[in-house]
Amino acid sequence: MFRVLVSDKMSEEGLAPLLQSNNIECIQKNVKDVTDLDSYDALLVRSATQVTEELMEKMPNLKIIARAGVGVDNINLDAATKRGIIVVNAPSGNTISTAEHSFAMMMALARKICQANNSIKSGEWNRSAFQGMELLGKKLGIIGFGRIGMEIAKRAKAFEMEVLAYDPFLTPDRANKVGVTQVDLDFLLENADIITVHTPLTKETKGLLNVETLKKTKPGVLIINCARGGIVDEDALKHYIENGHVGGAALDVFEEEPTKNTELLALDQVIATPHIAASTGEAQLNVAVIVSEEVLNFANGKPVRNGINIPSVAADILEKIKPYYELNKAMGTFISKLAKGSVKEFELIYSGDITKLETSLATRAFIAGFLQPKVSWIVNDVNAPAIAKDYGITYGEKHRDNGSPYANSVKVIVTSSNNEKVTLEGTHIKELGSRIVNIDGFDVDFEPQGHVLVVDHIDKPGVIGNLGQLLGAHDINIGSMQVGRKVPGGAALMILNVDKSPSDDVLRKVMEIPEITAIESIDF
Repeated sequence: MFRVLVSDKMSEEGLAPLLQSNNIECIQKNVKDVTDLDSYDALLVRSATQVTEELMEKMPNLKIIARAGVGVDNINLDAATKRGIIVVNAPSGNTISTAEHSFAMMMALARKICQANNSIKSGEWNRSAFQGMELLGKKLGIIGFGRIGMEIAKRAKAFEMEVLAYDPFLTPDRANKVGVTQVDLDFLLENADIITVHTPLTKETKGLLNVETLKKTKPGVLIINCARGGIVDEDALKHYIENGHVGGAALDVFEEEPTKNTELLALDQVIATPHIAASTGEAQLNVAVIVSEEVLNFANGKPVRNGINIPSVAADILEKIKPYYELNKAMGTFISKLAKGSVKEFELIYSGDITKLETSLATRAFIAGFLQPKVSWIVNDVNAPAIAKDYGITYGEKHRDNGSPYANSVKVIVTSSNNEKVTLEGTHIKELGSRIVNIDGFDVDFEPQGHVLVVDHIDKPGVIGNLGQLLGAHDINIGSMQVGRKVPGGAALMILNVDKSPSDDVLRKVMEIPEITAIESIDF
């Protein structure tokens, strides 16, 4: 009998797949009240139960942990992985709830429903003060076009809105299928009447709507954030509401929660909810059903769909492929910053003795490294292929005889929807570790770790000196530097390992050096 402990409250309807199975014993009791923890094979939790390393030590037979929801902050993933315990979640269970809440916030903002409600309850009857606007014909800008963004687009089309979508992974084919217009971020900012954000909170998206980007928006624009606190700079938002440029904002999430930004909340043009976009009975039921089915599949020897940590691999196989597993993960992270626009294809070409190994594990690691900076949930070699498929990205491997100067090498070609290609080649040298040796035809040689700057420039005297002087003036120390060029005086590539990441302001100043054409800051 496969024993399952449900530590946090879940409905019997949500647990039905487990409760109705003949080979499952399902116990609903908080872990703190259980005396025979060592007898359980599976643990189901929401956010209340903290699944620590100490708890896992008390559950030596634990094989799978299921989180009925998206976030897994309450689960020690490293400890679970070391013990070979699979962790699953329910990333799609609250999609509709979040989309509906975002749309409800949009309608409330457009028609000033909350403000009118407060007014009439205070004894006023002031119809002229709450003139709203129709959604018909308005341009809705969706920043982030994953599952939730797509559901919002469907609803907006039903209201006969024009939908502008920005997402680095959105391809023209996918945009056409759902009837939205794919645009770049600046076009969206300049043309949307209403902007709703649905991106993960990453280094790239933190403060995405800030003093500079909000300045580009249309006068009277409405801003909605039901995604992650911090994507919208709250001080910048307050400034533009107060000066009349932003017409209003609807916020479900905040930079700090519970929020203490009373000055922002005090503005009449702001409506807010306490991070409840996913809080519906249906969503809570959905996530419970999803993880119950995952545990049932696992108990019956079937694969899980939403695993978020490294799968069990024979130790000898993993040991052999591990150097290239780590190299590919780093190469994925690296090329993720270099590839522009929506990506449609990854091609990995393995050369040398590595072709005799299980390269599919290394390929999955590359995909995970590429996708992780772009999405809000954990991506690794378990779920990376499925997430890539969701975004319409195909991938493949090729093995070839070694035509490389290195005993083993991995070449990656990333193709965007407009058929532009970015190439990267790496190798692993026992004495030196992982090395990236070629970028778009430029020969280089550096270790992908720490903080790296990739600088495109024209090969002219003084460029390196000017850049070094600028970085030094901002207390950024250069640890090592590589320069690759194809012909003297032509296009060249500079790779710098620095001791700390430069700020956006420093990067802007770098771009003021005439010979520098592009710069990317990458953290490993």
